[in-house]
Formats: sequence, structure tokens, C-alpha cells
Amino acid sequence: MPDYNYLNDLVSQVRRDILRMVHKVNSGHPGGSLGCTEFIVALYNEVMELDTNFDMNGKGEDLFFLSNGHISPVFYSVLARRGFFPVEELSTFRLVDSRLQGHPTTHEGLPGVRIASGSLGQGLSVAIGAAMSKKLNNDNKTVFALLGDGELQEGQNWEAIMFAAGKKIDNLIATIDLNGKQIDGKTDDVMPMGNIAEKFKAFGWEVIELDQGNNLKAVIETLALAKSKTANNKPVVIIMKTEMGNGVDYMMHTHAWHGKAPNDELLEVALDQNPETLGDY
Repeated sequence: MPDYNYLNDLVSQVRRDILRMVHKVNSGHPGGSLGCTEFIVALYNEVMELDTNFDMNGKGEDLFFLSNGHISPVFYSVLARRGFFPVEELSTFRLVDSRLQGHPTTHEGLPGVRIASGSLGQGLSVAIGAAMSKKLNNDNKTVFALLGDGELQEGQNWEAIMFAAGKKIDNLIATIDLNGKQIDGKTDDVMPMGNIAEKFKAFGWEVIELDQGNNLKAVIETLALAKSKTANNKPVVIIMKTEMGNGVDYMMHTHAWHGKAPNDELLEVALDQNPETLGDY
């Protein structure tokens, strides 16, 4: 049974980390990071079978690939709070010579990061390759990937989506962060994509729709359901509705905070809405 008291405390703390990281350097992407906090917290603290003694090969453990790499603040915070590297290192976010660059990279050797990401549209292809590798090595663990909805405007995704179904990559769970917003506005205004769930179904995927992507219990239950549907000759996708900027009232219901940091005054407002629970860095 999940410890929801601890997990909800962790969600609050991760939100604080995100806000303080982007504020310090006046740079970064708080909106999508806050929207995906419950998902990444659930994945790393309840769902995935992993080893914090990090190894790039990841044999015998579940793997995660962050395709929408601009939401690195939430990824870094969860990795640190899970024990992959010291929490204090979060204070180096986006600084020169830091291992915590604006988009995750691999040459700094940051534990938990297996691919450089942020050039949108590539992460699903890498996740498929990792899933195929596990099959070749008789490794029965699962590969997870997170993509943004605006990212699906990149054509390479649809080649990967077609390939995964055609090759029956059934140890793969992709999640689409369906917040309906991207840097230039609403996704429907920038490039309408129609019914994403129906598109995945048409491509031959097992589709699960999650309307409460910011509800920790719903996220955990949906990820468990997705895992139960693996090994059935189809890749699995979760279409997860979230709210960009979730947990900070003035960042919600707008795309304005996709890639903008709060000033001193607005930082304090946001922190007041998310109590410190596990200790700031």
C-alpha cells in the first residue's frame, strides 16, 4: 500500500525545489515541471523497480526516459530526493560546469540520466531501442517514457509509434503529458492534433486515458494498470491530462509560465502554497 502521506509531502517538496531552482538562475521551465510532479514522484517512488546505485546499462531494472527534457527541474529534484545524487546539488541548476544543465545531458555523468534530451521528438525512439534491448537480453523489466503533447507535433514520434506497434514492443509504457499548452500558446492553436487517444489506437497501441494526472492516487493506479497490460503484444500508452503549473495558482490555466521564472515576490507566494516538508536544499 503506498504511503500517501509521505508521497504527498514529497510532491510538495519537489514543487519547492522546482520553483527555487528556476528562480535562482532566472531560467528554466517551471510550468510543465509542476504539471508532471505527481507523475515523476509516483514513478520513482512507487512504481518503478530501480537501483539508485546507477549503472548506464540498467540490466534487471525498469528504465525511464524523459523525452520532453525541458522539464528537467522536476526530473532532477525527484532523482535527488530518491537518492541518486545529493539534494544539495540542486542548487547548481543551470550553472556553468554543473551536472544539472537546462536539458539533461550524459557527458557530465549525472546518475539517473541515460540520454541527452530536450531536442523534442527523439525520446520515444530511444525508449523503443532500450525496450528491444531488454527483450534480446531476456530482461523482463519495463521501459517508461514521458512525452509532451506539443512534442507530438514532431514527425519522428509517429514513425516510432508505428514501429513500436508493428514490432510488438510490449515491454514499453509511454505517457503523454496532455496539458494542452506549449511555449507559443494552446497546442490546438499552434498545431491541432485531434484526438490523440484515437490516433494511438489506430496505430495499434493499448491506450489508457487518465483524466486526473495531478491526482497521486489516480496516477499510481493507472501506472499499475498499464504495467498489467504489458507482455500482450502491444505497446502501452497513457494519455494523461495535467494542468501546467499545477500547485501554484498564478501559473495554472495559462502557457505563460512554460519557460519563465518567478521573481522574488512571486517565488514567496508560490512557496507559501507548497509547504516545506522534507527540507529545502
